[in-house]
Amino acid sequence: MSVVALPSSFARPARRVWRKLTRPHVLVAGVMLALLAYLVITPLLIMIQTTITWQPEDNRLVRGITPGEFTLFHWERVFNSIISQTMLWTPLQNTLVTSIGISIFALTLGSLLAWLVVRTDLPGKKFIASVAIIPYMLPSWTISLAWIVVFKNQRVGGSIGFLEALTGAQVPDWLSYGPVPIIITLSLHYYAFAFLLVSGALQSLDARLEESGEMLGATRWQVLSRITFPLVIPAILSAFILTFSRAMGSFGTPAFLGNPVRYYVLSTTLYNNISSRLQADGFVLGLVLIAISIVTIYLNQRIIGVRKSYATLTGKGFASTPVRLRALKYPILILVGMFLFIAVVAPLGFLGYQSLMLQKNSFALDNLSLHFWIGESNPKIADGIAGILTDVQTWVSAWNSIALAVLVGLITSVLGIFLGYAVVKGRGTWLSKIVEQVAFLPYLMPSIAFGAIYIGMFAQPLGPLPALYGTFWILVVVSVAKNLPYSSRSGTAAMLQVGSELEEAALVGGASWLTRFRRIIIPLTSSGLVAGFLLTFITSMRELSLIVLLVTPTTRTLTTLNFRYAEQGYHQPGDALAMMLVVIILACEWIVRHFRGAQIGKGLGA
Repeated sequence: MSVVALPSSFARPARRVWRKLTRPHVLVAGVMLALLAYLVITPLLIMIQTTITWQPEDNRLVRGITPGEFTLFHWERVFNSIISQTMLWTPLQNTLVTSIGISIFALTLGSLLAWLVVRTDLPGKKFIASVAIIPYMLPSWTISLAWIVVFKNQRVGGSIGFLEALTGAQVPDWLSYGPVPIIITLSLHYYAFAFLLVSGALQSLDARLEESGEMLGATRWQVLSRITFPLVIPAILSAFILTFSRAMGSFGTPAFLGNPVRYYVLSTTLYNNISSRLQADGFVLGLVLIAISIVTIYLNQRIIGVRKSYATLTGKGFASTPVRLRALKYPILILVGMFLFIAVVAPLGFLGYQSLMLQKNSFALDNLSLHFWIGESNPKIADGIAGILTDVQTWVSAWNSIALAVLVGLITSVLGIFLGYAVVKGRGTWLSKIVEQVAFLPYLMPSIAFGAIYIGMFAQPLGPLPALYGTFWILVVVSVAKNLPYSSRSGTAAMLQVGSELEEAALVGGASWLTRFRRIIIPLTSSGLVAGFLLTFITSMRELSLIVLLVTPTTRTLTTLNFRYAEQGYHQPGDALAMMLVVIILACEWIVRHFRGAQIGKGLGA
């Protein structure tokens, strides 16, 4: 049997195409794109499909339906029915009010603090900068729990708070619960975004631009408003969008501070719908959240794109002359210290104190007890809830939290390096751009909506994976998918620091791709691996919105167990759990940072 040889005119182009398709970065990009499609695109399509088909639970609402058939019933029910005001329009209004308020307040706090730390002669700036980011390391809802300890009233909260106990005057409902405390508490958490982004922009700003304005007779306010502020607009807008999108999808704080007075936002309304087995209606709300987030980020890009250039760095060196605060130096330092005390120290102090209160309404010292820490079950106290350190479910939840955070951190940090390799090595190609964009998609989806997607996706087998709903592994999969944008950025940043000539030299020496990746890429990107692991670990340990719809009694984490206690009105054991979680997060962060520093020192010594 003769073999027909291809003409050389066809063989050479075919070989070129084959060589291009079998390049390592192309193969890695293809695998990563397939994985992203499975974890991100497929769930979104399933979510959309669920909203436009009849579901079995719809039999409670409409008789004679056929599950699986096409319908716009859920969209009409959410957008144009007698319950639309309650289900969509009022929660949407509340979401926008709180998200905008949080963004403005947090941006103001973070930007002002960034300017004081970077551009002035304020004493103790390094210490202030390190302490200022601690609230972001903690769960966003810890401050809301502390707020309840101080400002709750007996009429709505069922017991008095510190303020009512000290003054004897009943705290008004609007101060105890609702939009005001939601905006304040989440602003004290999210201001770190503005602080980090604006301080980075201010550090790269040439101080001579401001000095020139002062030499021409401009006042300090004119310099700030006409020179400094316009040049850091990109950082300010990015901080605003980042804060707005996070606040819009936040669940814990609106649930703790909004539900008691029936102040519902989209995230809590979505949770209520899913919990009531109205999955398709909840998915419609999830798609509304995703649409708002996408539009917001698009507008941010459009606004920044209007400006031709924000360049403030040139080939010439620049000096950074701090603004002298003169007589205001120490008064401002006191104000900054008070702010950091309120944002960092006070919440933990109030939570710790309430965790020691045996009875709810007594703040006297003789009411302090370690019962909710180490006490045995007593039917006369909190319906028999034992101390968290003697309760088996606490240790099961702690194990689930740590196991989840470690697994997700390891998986995402490794995937981040692969994603970074595919993006950097294929830079400029359409495949690289697609991988980068798809990896960013989970960021556009609020956590509560993204978690809801996975209910429909893994309620039954899908592809190579079995039905994961109700298992621990669905928490791992959804957390990995949600954290891909961060690991991708971390991996890309690490890969950009690795010169291509190192891998090329190994290739000339006959090393295979796996050998090059193992012996060159991974060691040189180890700092990126550690950074990606640390970021994902902390995020997963304090996560509530993403997994609150997916946990079961056997897969509860510390955050969801805390939420269960809060729902049932058991604040003391919940506060003790919050303190335990904070200690674990800070301890693990110190261990990882210490290990990273030891590795860097070892490398330098070698």
